Amino acid sequence: MASNFPPPAVREVASEVSALLKERSETVCVAETAAGGLISASLLSTPGASKIYKGGLTLYTLESRIAFAGWTQYHIKSYTGPTEDVVKGLAENVRGTLGATYCVCESGTAGPTGGNTPNRTPGYVALAVATEKDTSTKEAETGLGGDREGNMVAFAVEGLKLLRDVIKGNPKLFR
Repeated sequence: MASNFPPPAVREVASEVSALLKERSETVCVAETAAGGLISASLLSTPGASKIYKGGLTLYTLESRIAFAGWTQYHIKSYTGPTEDVVKGLAENVRGTLGATYCVCESGTAGPTGGNTPNRTPGYVALAVATEKDTSTKEAETGLGGDREGNMVAFAVEGLKLLRDVIKGNPKLFR
């Protein structure tokens, strides 16, 4: 019986990431916001996920970031939407807490509405992958406008692609 989950675009890259992690005996954890758990669920849908998956957090609200990701009231007061600095900090905190080889993080604006700045425009996503030694970040724009579900899937795909590239040692748009 064919499954509709995860979405085909996510399934392909999640399977590739899972295989790479198993080959290397490495682990991953996830900190996601606008993707709403799709990255975690997609990784968990692969056979043998218990060998590679250390845990995940859906940090959708600012309050959840205080409770689970090391944020303080200072972070809340200075928050201006998803940015590379935000995802870098979340990825590094969650990776350190869960002790994974990698932590992939995304934060974006899924829509259908948004704000007046580029990082609050529906389809914008900031991504990070933290390792013990370094954190790679990337920004992307899906081009899907206010298509909330489409953006969520695209955010998961982009996060998994960055993770794949970091694992392979050839990440694009390193910072």
